[in-house]
Order: sequence, then structure tokens, then C-alpha cells
Amino acid sequence: MKHLERDLEDLQRRILLLSASVEETVDKASRALRERRLDLAQQVLRGDDDIDRREVQIEEECLKMLALHQPVAVDLRRIATVLKINTDLERIADLAANIAERGEFLATRPEFPIPAKLDRMVDMAIMMVRAAIDSFVKMDSRAARQVCALDEEVDRYNREVIDGLYELMRSDAEMVAPAMHCFSASRHVERIADHATNIAEDVIYLVEGEIARHKHDGLHLPRES
Repeated sequence: MKHLERDLEDLQRRILLLSASVEETVDKASRALRERRLDLAQQVLRGDDDIDRREVQIEEECLKMLALHQPVAVDLRRIATVLKINTDLERIADLAANIAERGEFLATRPEFPIPAKLDRMVDMAIMMVRAAIDSFVKMDSRAARQVCALDEEVDRYNREVIDGLYELMRSDAEMVAPAMHCFSASRHVERIADHATNIAEDVIYLVEGEIARHKHDGLHLPRES
């Protein structure tokens, strides 16, 4: 049992370090886009292989623990949750790399206006990732449900950004190419928020034993007594 507890602590440390790296990657990608920073975009793209490598290491560690310790109940759910969080974090990093690529193109079009709402979307998506991981560390399903509730707001921002880009493209044909790159960046940010929601749903499963995916109607916060 002591060996299992030690391995679980090490697993949590690894996933927290990966999460911190992924958050930093998303932040750099968004700054590359907003500030037209080719250097930051290239840092994100160069760092993607390292995140992929660490994701594989965590997955291998989870599988080894399942085989070696044969955990049950909450310990089994914890390892299963880390496996899923690990995958979501790697996909968030991939989306950040995609945003960085859009930033590389938009750096060549300094006259193109980056929508202010896209910045707010990014801030909210990063906050959701951080809050979802915090809810995992604290085993706090209520906080996880709050993350799920934010997803609709990010979706709304995404729709508003895209509507604005359509208007811009209709009014100025020269803006079509950069607007399409910005359109893609907005969709990638929206997907980052979706993955943060996945992590939060996995925390609900860990704490309550309830599989919350695809059940957003049942994720309302409990009433205060």
C-alpha cells in the first residue's frame, strides 16, 4: 500500500508539471498571435515534442501502476482519471501549436485587427484549464462543475468572434485570408475550453463516481442550503 501511495504522489506531481507546461504553452501561443511574435510562436512549436514525450511517459506510468498494484475503488478511479487528463492536456498543447501557426501567418499581416473578444476567450480558456486541474488536486467536484458552467460562455465568445470576422470579410476582400487564420485560432481556443471541461468532468467522476461526460444538463451546481 505504501508503494501505491508513493507512486500516486509521483503521478500527481508529473501531471501537475505537465499542466503547468501546457498552460505556459497556451499563454505563449496566444501572445504570439496577439503581439505578432514569431519568436514565441517558434518556441511553442519547438516545445510540442517535449510535451508529447512527457504525455507518453505518464501514460506508461499509469499502465505500469495498474498492472503492478491492481488498484481498486478510488485509487483505480484516480489512475483512470490521470490517464484521461493526460490525454486532454496533450491535445490542448497540440491546439496551442495550431494557434502558434496561425500567429506565424498573422505576423505577416500587421494591419489585420485581432478581435478583443478573442483575448478574453483565451484568458477564460486558460483559467478553465487551471481551475480544472485545481479541482483535481483538491478533489473538489463543486469547483469542477463551475468549470463546466463556463464552457457555454466561451462558446458564446467564439460565435461573436466568428460573426465579427464574417462581417470583416464581407466588407474587405483583402482581409479574407487573415480572417480565416483568425477564425481557426478562435476555434482552437474554443476546443481548449472543451478539453478543460473534459478534465472537470473527469474530476466529477473521480470524486463522485459519476460519469459526467455528455450529461451537461445534469451538471448544475447544487443549491446552497
